Amino acid sequence: MDGRSKHSRDSEFENNEQEPLLNGTFAAVLLLGLFLVVSWVAVFLLFMSRQ
Repeated sequence: MDGRSKHSRDSEFENNEQEPLLNGTFAAVLLLGLFLVVSWVAVFLLFMSRQ
């Protein structure tokens, strides 16, 4: 055996079943990051064009 009790293995299995799908969260974070990068680049280009 692996040295773990049956209870700890069961609780690990239950935790794995209850994890939510995070595909939408990942896409939202990517879109937010893209928006931040694009806005910083736009402000930087605006700053450079006014000098």
